[in-house]
Formats: sequence, C-alpha cells, structure tokens
Amino acid sequence: MSVRVGILGATGAVGQRFIQLLDGHPTFELAALTASEESAGKPYREAAKWRVDSPIPVDVAEMTVRSTEPDAVPDDVDLLFSSLPSSVAVDVEEDFAREGYVISSNSSNDRLAEDVPLTVPEINPDHLDLIEVQRDERGWDGALVKNPNCSTITMIPPLAAVDGFGLDHVNVTTLQAVSGAGYSGVTSMEIIDNALPNIGGEEDKMETESRKLLGDFDGAELTWHDVDVAASCNRIPTLDGHLENVFVDLADGPEAGEVADAMREFPGIDLPSAPNQLIHVFDDPERPQPRLDRTRGQGMQICVGGVQSTTNGVQFDCLAHNTIRGAAGASLLNGELLVENGYL
Repeated sequence: MSVRVGILGATGAVGQRFIQLLDGHPTFELAALTASEESAGKPYREAAKWRVDSPIPVDVAEMTVRSTEPDAVPDDVDLLFSSLPSSVAVDVEEDFAREGYVISSNSSNDRLAEDVPLTVPEINPDHLDLIEVQRDERGWDGALVKNPNCSTITMIPPLAAVDGFGLDHVNVTTLQAVSGAGYSGVTSMEIIDNALPNIGGEEDKMETESRKLLGDFDGAELTWHDVDVAASCNRIPTLDGHLENVFVDLADGPEAGEVADAMREFPGIDLPSAPNQLIHVFDDPERPQPRLDRTRGQGMQICVGGVQSTTNGVQFDCLAHNTIRGAAGASLLNGELLVENGYL
C-alpha cells in the first residue's frame, strides 16, 4: 500500500526532518511540499536552506514548492504532515481538514482541544478515535491529529511506564537543546557559556499536555489524568537532544529496581518508524548524555538513567532527540498509526 503525503511548512527545520525521515519510507510517497508565498513556485533546492545532516533527496530537490492552501495541494494526497508555526497553523490546518485532508501535525495549536487527539502511538493509541467525535462535532471529512511538545514527549513514556505504581506528582527540570528553538531562535551570543531559564510557554505545555496524554478515553469523552506536574524549562548549549531530570511521587512506594524494570518492559508498537524497544534504561548513572545517546533507535528511542529511590517515589534522567522523536518523527509515527487504524 502506498499513501501519498505532503508537508505543510516544508522549508523549515522540522519540515526538513520530515523530508529526511520520509526518504525511502515503506508506505509514504512524498507528493507535495508547501511553504510561504515567497517560496511558492521555486524548486525546493532553491526555496530551502538545507541544514539536515544528510543530502536533500534528489527527487525532492527538484520538486516545486506549492503555496500553503487547499487549492494548491493535489486531491490525491491522502495525508499531510504539518510543521507550520502555530500562528499560521491555527487557521490553515482547519481549512485543509474542512476540504477533506487528514493532518498529522507537530504545531502546538489545538493540542488541548477536547476533540483533537494528542497522541503518542505507544502510549495512547486509543485516543486516535477522538477523530470520530471531531468529525461529528465539526462536520469535517478530514481530520486533525497532534503530537505533543518535544519536551513533553521525552518524559511521557517513562511516566506511562510507572503509572501503575500510583502516579501522583511530577517535578521536572529540562535541559533543552538549541535546535528546539529553530535555526535562528537562539543566537550564539546568548547561549555560548550560558544557560537560558524559563523558555516561553514550554512549562505550561509540559504541565497540561502530560495530563491529556495519560488520560482515559471512553469512546465519547476524554478524562484527563489527575497527576500534578510542575516543570522548569531551560535552554543549554547542546545542539540536539533534550535531557530532563524527573522526580516522581508514587503512591505504592515501589523500589527503584521495580521502576527500572517497568520502564524496560514497557511495550512498544509495531509501526515502521517505531523503535524495537521504546525505553532504553542505562545502569550507568552517567548516562544518558545528549551527544552519545540522542540517536539511539534512529532517534526514536527514549533513554533513561539514574533511576533511584526518593522519600516519596523515584527520580531519573530521560533523554530524547527533540527534532526526531520530539517533532517530525512523532508526527510520522502518528501518520503510520492513522494508516494502521484505517483512517486513510
């Protein structure tokens, strides 16, 4: 089965990751690229300043960039991946959904909407059926599906693995790579020999998206998890890979070894881009490290280390590649789940 796909916002950093990950994909055939009006009409190689660590695929380099509007995208495109700025996506994505397109989006708008699935396939694949609620309420033939923020997705798999021990409260401090701000987001004068606290909006995303992701869907309505999450988000001078220090209160009082085993044994999912093992747990207390571990599982694996007991639960460190697992790869995996569940 071949599914024709497009990328909305194809010239940006996440759009380029989409192109890299789609090259040679067993199911998806890249058929359309869109960007701003100033890029529309140009060959992709001219419209995009390519910055990914592999060459532009030859066939993509010569593709003509289209404008980001439904009339410009062929009707036979089955799925759109969106990496648009949320200020643009908030209107554009709904326009495409009304026209019958299914969108798997990395943009932050609508993540918390009651009828929009916020999905990590290994964690809450059943939430995808919110699409039925969405279509009934909005009268769309298309659909809109979201993946969470890059910092949220780093800690959600370990939290899901320990939820059975009575997940009660989470404190997390992030050490986030500069690529999370986009290529021009942080200047060298700001970040070299420095750390930047309080990344705008990031803390609220972690505190709210986590509760939605871990919630229960009964087929008609989603009930958020009642866990209390407090986040402190910081930018540090690493290129890729968000490292997070997590303290978790667990009502059942498990030993650290039990928690580590639950993470190791947490099931993955059988999709083309999913890692064989979702969570890799290190015994070495000095791991994970961004430079050494961010590309495990082709950048799709979550790495955990330093699991130890605290007075009220456990603490651990976790790491994920923020532009692969935390952005383009997350949307790609949701696209594969849409295929698997018959929504395309």
